[in-house]
Amino acid sequence: MKRKNNFTGIIVLVVLVAIAGGFGFVYLSPQFEQNKPEIKFEEKEYWNLKDSLKISIDDNSGIKHYKVIYKDDNNERVLEDKILDELKNSIDLEIKPPKLDMFFKGENVSIILEATDRSKWNFFEGNSIRKEYKIKIDKKIPVANVIGNSFAIRHGGSALVIVEVHDENLKDAYISFNDEERFDLIPFYKENFYIALIAWPVTIEEFKRVNLIAIDKANNKTITKVPLYIRALKVKNDNIKLSEKFVKDISVNVLQKSGLDVPSTVEEIFVKENRILRKMNTDVLKEITRKFMNKDKIDSFSIKPFKRLEGSKTVAGYADRRHYYFNDEKIDQAWHLGMDWASIKNASIKATNSGKVIFNDYLGIYGNTIVIDHKLGLQSLYAHTSKSHVMAGEEVRANTKIANTGSTGAVFGDHLHFGVLVQGIEVNPLEWMDKDWIKTRITDVIIDAKKVINSK
Repeated sequence: MKRKNNFTGIIVLVVLVAIAGGFGFVYLSPQFEQNKPEIKFEEKEYWNLKDSLKISIDDNSGIKHYKVIYKDDNNERVLEDKILDELKNSIDLEIKPPKLDMFFKGENVSIILEATDRSKWNFFEGNSIRKEYKIKIDKKIPVANVIGNSFAIRHGGSALVIVEVHDENLKDAYISFNDEERFDLIPFYKENFYIALIAWPVTIEEFKRVNLIAIDKANNKTITKVPLYIRALKVKNDNIKLSEKFVKDISVNVLQKSGLDVPSTVEEIFVKENRILRKMNTDVLKEITRKFMNKDKIDSFSIKPFKRLEGSKTVAGYADRRHYYFNDEKIDQAWHLGMDWASIKNASIKATNSGKVIFNDYLGIYGNTIVIDHKLGLQSLYAHTSKSHVMAGEEVRANTKIANTGSTGAVFGDHLHFGVLVQGIEVNPLEWMDKDWIKTRITDVIIDAKKVINSK
């Protein structure tokens, strides 16, 4: 009797071990994994019912089925429902918006996402997940109208644009030049109206189109053309012969002070300074000016024509096309983007217009440089200075002495490089030194735009 009881106990133990082993196999086996599929959805607060919905689904055991449902308060429609025949651990979906009938009228809708994996867990049914995302439907494009603008723009020059933009879900609005340069809008006069100076960069040869672009949170976009006549720029070509002494004394020093390695040959040294460092410096100008320019609301704008350095001669002009030669071989070229004025050494530099100093530092080829912001995205630049009398962040008044001329940076001798910038892009200073140009292209445009706005 005792032997029989022992045998029965052994059988029970074997069964229990087998059951435990079976449960352990099921619990630990990858075929019975218990993790639900992972759904990633490009969540949107608004949807324009034009753009596709981007969805990704991931699962280690493979995705067996997924469904996407569009639902409003009273109706729902299946956008996609698919059982996968082949094993896929990851899928990326672009769900096209539904073509809805008259019964789908809700502005607040849900996107419901369901997915099931190939796991044998849950009695071979797999792991399932269901997620619901709330979205507001917005199919209305922003209002974006041009109220007024300068009659024409010259290659390398400036123009003014005044616009009306509004949308209850507005995300962004700006002026685009050739889809290459962006110019921020500044609030103007009354609500929903904006103003911006724009530039035709001299480095962009072809004029294609200037657009006002407005985009809302649902990605509805309005593109409105800014009507501008275009004017050509007379370019002066200068051939400049470089000496080995200049490159080793000036270019090497500028590269070192800018924290750049110095190449081994004269040609490489100059090209690195003139091309690579120049690009770095102009990028800094654009970044700094767009970051710190005054974007407060503007009701009117008044600026005096900028004056030439007192007692000076013009030794180089804007848009001079410089061709550099070493040992009678051309090694590089560059645009000269300002006015060079020379008089006595360490001549006093005065600010023609009041403004805020937004940059005062060493800047590679420009040497010691001061940039003053005059509002409306307009800045003046003073380069190669020897001594500064102002600090960054300081408000300066017209006729204030701000610096002395010098020969810092990549220069042949003591002079002032004077530049005018529009949102960080150097433009033709001669326009901003011309009283009639300022009146007809800037001041009169503002006055006329106010009349239009008041009539609305």
